[in-house]
Amino acid sequence: MEQRIIEAIKSIIKDNRRVMTEITDLYSYSYDASFGTYLPEMVVQPKTAIEIREIMKLANQEKFAVYPRGQSTGLSGGALPVKGGVVLDLSKMNETLIIDPENLIAIVSPGVLTADIHKEAEKYGLIYPPDPSSSQVSTIGGNLAENSGGPKGLKYGVTKDYVIGLEVVTPEGEIIRTGGKTVKNVTGYDLTKLIVGSEGTLAIITEAILRLIPKPPATKTAMAIFDDLVDSGKAISQILSNGILPSKLELMDQASIHAVESYEPIGLPMDAEAILLIEVDGHPKAVEDEIIKVEAIAKNANAREVKVAKTKEETENLWQVRKLVSPAIVQIKPTKISEDATVPRSKIPEMMQKLKEIKEKYQIHLVVFGHAGDGNLHPNIIADKRDKEEMKRVEQAVKEIFEATIALGGTLSGEHGIGTMKAPFMEMELGPAGVDMMKRIKDAWDPNHVLNPGKIFPDSGQKLVLSE
Repeated sequence: MEQRIIEAIKSIIKDNRRVMTEITDLYSYSYDASFGTYLPEMVVQPKTAIEIREIMKLANQEKFAVYPRGQSTGLSGGALPVKGGVVLDLSKMNETLIIDPENLIAIVSPGVLTADIHKEAEKYGLIYPPDPSSSQVSTIGGNLAENSGGPKGLKYGVTKDYVIGLEVVTPEGEIIRTGGKTVKNVTGYDLTKLIVGSEGTLAIITEAILRLIPKPPATKTAMAIFDDLVDSGKAISQILSNGILPSKLELMDQASIHAVESYEPIGLPMDAEAILLIEVDGHPKAVEDEIIKVEAIAKNANAREVKVAKTKEETENLWQVRKLVSPAIVQIKPTKISEDATVPRSKIPEMMQKLKEIKEKYQIHLVVFGHAGDGNLHPNIIADKRDKEEMKRVEQAVKEIFEATIALGGTLSGEHGIGTMKAPFMEMELGPAGVDMMKRIKDAWDPNHVLNPGKIFPDSGQKLVLSE
């Protein structure tokens, strides 16, 4: 990057400790939790919307790329600086975390950790329902950009369902507010919903107003063990079709069970093909009734055993099993390709069967877990990127997973986003006209394509390449 641009940015960011150009610092910002490494030319840690506004005005004038970034926990490459330029590290914008219990809202800066919002809300008997697995380390700004989900998405919805207002900096360097503190707001286009989930391509979020709800008074958790993976999918469909809406309904396949038991032995059934973890919440009497029904439905769907947690400790132990999956599977091989293909609930058994076939066809280490209650499966492929032949098989398997998902009426992403990883497959789901309509929105908001370029939209002829 030219020295005059560096000096111009330093004149905007008066504390030059928040401007990094040393190669050792830049490497720390060259990757996220997905696949690929891209080195930025500069990293800036803004503290105010005004600083961001001035940087964006400069970016349009000088035509350099700007990439907003939180804690870099993204799984689709959404924050990677694929065209060099400047990374905006928003994790330092974390000073505002206000709970307004009378209006049931939280007002937060983008760098606030999502888990801290949970903790603060609970002090008032409230909850912020979206709970991505990375909530202990991910920023709310990143969650907003990716429209993150999590286990409670089945009953309570995802991030976009709890955002009622934003302050953002536009790609051309204007500070605007969308929505507000009112639950109802139909003044003009819903720009709030457009920005949430746009993966940092349409605006940089500098403040958010989030909706909170009262904490349910009671919860119950059960673990159902299955000898057949497809039976577990049938159980999911039957639970939901019987009028029970769990707050969480999570799946682990046999590969997940083996990985967890090898990583931290806790007595899981190694011969089981699948485990379902089911949580119901609400009024204590309703919860007691629903967990009994869940147990009966699971057994009717050929569950070998159903364990209902009797104490808080037992409940925590059951959920610890699910939390251990991600750290466990990366012990098997160093490269993890994390997907989140999502299908209609009624198609879960068919998708389970298709994943089994893909695993056998390509002889890959495929681990399936995820938020199965809303059809949001996480097929994770564990491989070694140094093995070029294996990675070619992985590429083919990923393509077939997406093809199967779309054929079953599903979507490429339920919560991880498109980023760089899934861009080559966008037309498969949306068609050329659908992608073109999105491109027109991007062109209108960001005519110079300076904000997070290289994401969502595939370059001409772009293919998924993992074997280079």
